[in-house]
Amino acid sequence: MHAMTQLPADKERAYAELVTSLRALLAGEHDLVANASNFAALLYWSLPQLNWAGLYLVEAASGDLLLGPFQGRPACVRIPMGRGVCGTAAARRETVVVPDVHAFPGHIACDSASNSEVVVPVLRGGRLLGVLDLDSPVPGRFDDADARGLEALVTVFVDSLGP
Repeated sequence: MHAMTQLPADKERAYAELVTSLRALLAGEHDLVANASNFAALLYWSLPQLNWAGLYLVEAASGDLLLGPFQGRPACVRIPMGRGVCGTAAARRETVVVPDVHAFPGHIACDSASNSEVVVPVLRGGRLLGVLDLDSPVPGRFDDADARGLEALVTVFVDSLGP
């Protein structure tokens, strides 16, 4: 069971605290997989009402999004660029908040329990590394405050990878 079961009243402050925690957690390590693993675990165990948190990373050979470190049930392994919420966020290079995944055209249902989703592109020096994907069984779980908070966390993650 997650440490927090309810949404915090002040999301901005909660995300600011997560930024501090993530910086400390990733300090001194520059490995993508190690840092992505701890990033996914921190989000999954810190944010309430999630059933999946993880990263999909761009596979150089195909350009597809390939499953990376995550917490939650087994997931779709490969997502073509432009397909589903993850592929759409990657292709647009912008955060996509989906209150009802069942109403999203082309949604890829990796877990039938998911009802809402937020996906943040992971960019480094203009190059797309992948996407951060969070799913929730709660419809309308994510909003603009989540998007901004997660974007700040993605920046900390990218900065941890070094120059």
